[in-house]
Amino acid sequence: MDGAELTGKKVLITGASGFTGRHAVHYFQGAGADVAAVVRRPDVYAFDKKVGIHVCDLNDKNQVRELIKHVQPDYVLHLAGKNSVPDSWADPLLVLETNVMAVLYLLDALRSCPDARTVIVGSRLKYTPEPGRVPAPPHPYSLSKALEEMVSLSWMSLFGQQIMLAEPGNLIGAGPSTGICSLLARHVVACEQTGKTEAFRLSGRQNTRDFLDVRDAVRAYAVLLLHGTSGRVYPVVSGVERSLGEIAELLLSMTDAEVPMRWDGASSGPDGAGKQEELSELRRLGWQPQIAFEDSLRDILSDVRARQGRIIE
Repeated sequence: MDGAELTGKKVLITGASGFTGRHAVHYFQGAGADVAAVVRRPDVYAFDKKVGIHVCDLNDKNQVRELIKHVQPDYVLHLAGKNSVPDSWADPLLVLETNVMAVLYLLDALRSCPDARTVIVGSRLKYTPEPGRVPAPPHPYSLSKALEEMVSLSWMSLFGQQIMLAEPGNLIGAGPSTGICSLLARHVVACEQTGKTEAFRLSGRQNTRDFLDVRDAVRAYAVLLLHGTSGRVYPVVSGVERSLGEIAELLLSMTDAEVPMRWDGASSGPDGAGKQEELSELRRLGWQPQIAFEDSLRDILSDVRARQGRIIE
């Protein structure tokens, strides 16, 4: 992708202080864009002074309208939302409000910017209803992401907006992630620092998932903002299934500490996120993963070590 395409363009990023959001702000700023980082609280993360910080409650439609009126973005990357399955059971209405109504408020406000191109980042955990059967989503989070997709595509059809949807796999990398790779890396560093002996519990050793570096995902979102087809849903995945056993072995090879682990439960098959045919659309647009899985794990370990006060050469 030619970075000049983003030079001087106004890129609004919601959820900017989150795991993916921080990487997105860094990427788009580096590409020469005029970045508007949208956060709920200004004290969560310190951005570069060149980044425009906008405090906005996306569940408040009046605040959202004022935000869009002020920024007048060329591109919008919507990352904000609730992404915890347990939280969705604890407060399903809040998850539905945050993941569905916030998108509607945003897209409705963007009607005043008819040329703006928007990428809504959804989830591969969305519920897909079966025709003729009573809806049976596995959890409220899954339902919220299905409704988010439905209203986004409906707004595109109703009002002629340019809206693409991205469905990332399991994103990994440095930063405040709660994914399995980051959790396991924290356990490794705790063992390095304190000799922690409590075993880290994992499910079946052969359980597989598709893992993609968050920086590669952000590049994919940039490609979609610039060249994606409105109304399309794009899987953003590596195309490679990796087992939990492989992840554990790689991380253990990167430390001299004794790291106890406990394997619980039976192994299951792949999660279906890594089918090569799903990469074809993004690859036709010029994107492909660039960061090796092992490098992602090293970056996670280095980040955890630095944040926990021990840097290992």
